[in-house]
Amino acid sequence: MKTIKTEVAVIGAGTAGMTAYRAATAGGRKALLIEGGPYGTTCARVGCMPSKLLIAAAEAAHAAAAAPAFGIHPGPVRIDGKAVMARVRSERDRFVGFVVEAVDGYPAADKIRGHARFVGAHTLQVDDHTLIEAERFVIATGSTAIVPEEWAAAGPRVISSDAVFYWDELPESVAIAGTGIIGLELGQALHRLGVRVTVFARAESIAQLSDPEVLAVARRAMSDELDVRYNAKVADVALDGEQLVVTSRRLDGEQRSERFSYLLSAVGRRPNVHELGLEHTGLKRDHHGIPLYDKYTMQCQDSPIFIAGDADNERPQLPEAADQGRIAGDNAARYPDVKPGLRRTPLTIAFTEPQIATAGASHRELCASHKGRFAIGQVSFENQGRSRVMLQNKGTLRVYAEFRSGRFLGAEMIGPRAEHVGHLLSWAAQAGLSVAAMLDMPFYHPVVEEGVRTALRDLAHQLANEPKHDDPCVDCTPAP
Repeated sequence: MKTIKTEVAVIGAGTAGMTAYRAATAGGRKALLIEGGPYGTTCARVGCMPSKLLIAAAEAAHAAAAAPAFGIHPGPVRIDGKAVMARVRSERDRFVGFVVEAVDGYPAADKIRGHARFVGAHTLQVDDHTLIEAERFVIATGSTAIVPEEWAAAGPRVISSDAVFYWDELPESVAIAGTGIIGLELGQALHRLGVRVTVFARAESIAQLSDPEVLAVARRAMSDELDVRYNAKVADVALDGEQLVVTSRRLDGEQRSERFSYLLSAVGRRPNVHELGLEHTGLKRDHHGIPLYDKYTMQCQDSPIFIAGDADNERPQLPEAADQGRIAGDNAARYPDVKPGLRRTPLTIAFTEPQIATAGASHRELCASHKGRFAIGQVSFENQGRSRVMLQNKGTLRVYAEFRSGRFLGAEMIGPRAEHVGHLLSWAAQAGLSVAAMLDMPFYHPVVEEGVRTALRDLAHQLANEPKHDDPCVDCTPAP
């Protein structure tokens, strides 16, 4: 077994790890990048990019089906599942190729292949071939989709979202467990591509929403198109020939067994920290096994170990992974003189239709930090001009601001063009704008953003009429 000495060892070559490696080397340090799996990042290989390719195909099919409402009558729509998946895989491989090309550009001596684990506070062992002695470390090991063992026992037809993007053909039917972003995006896309889809939700949650009024609208909007079973869990899965028998159980005890080609587990992702030998680092860890860290420096306690990306279980999104990786790499390079890095205003988007977005502080967060001290404005998109023109007039937007200061705090919404509206609102929150300053901004006509102005006007009215005893926080916890 050979021994290599370096200044910075980065464990994981995904988005966070690659960014950390580049930041550490830009800081003048000798760095190693260690990866035990394929290069290509979760986003490019099995995440945001291939999912949007599948969604784009679904949108094309849906547009054809919706055309008669505009007086346009195309011929019969035929969905070629093999062609759909061929394009998804081909374009996915192109995106992965860009990432692999970037890694190929790193010096060969800086790349170590294999699974790394700590065997001491300053030493890693990579498989059975290399010991790495380093002064500083960045943990960027990503996460893995959770598939409960009792479901997985039914065989290979129980899958995570990763497997979808390796299909050669669209299946006849899919059961999906989970109404988070992944479950909803894939569920709606597959449904629009002709797959029979049922989505099971243990409670009544939808994506990342916490505002009870937005949640209620979102539940109706999703149920208008999808077969979503709220307050129902997957109780049993059994293989029967070429299909699965999925038994679901409602809160009231009612059970139902149905047959599907696949069961897709979309119940979350688990940080890959449990086989890193963290017990040899002396770090304190939380109940998930993740080292305690500072979210602004990414430093694990006062150690020379930093953490970034999905491994820290904070915000599993590519922009966050890149930001965290940059901060971790910068501070690994300058350790012990660590400094806070830029943590941007939270922005999360689900590419369903209607789209779902949260920007800045969520309703749940404000109920904890600003209880009784924030106002709410809202607008419905049902009669909003541009939304009706496009026949996309579903959804609602709720915006939040601080009493007295008038500072804009955040928003939750489901509605048309939410990916763009979410950006505008997150920028306003990060800039610390007041509601009055936002209303001074230009609004064109006719655009969906006019709905934002309506919501802000309502919010300004609420701010100007602060009640003596105001508490906008109703119970918005998930059902048991």
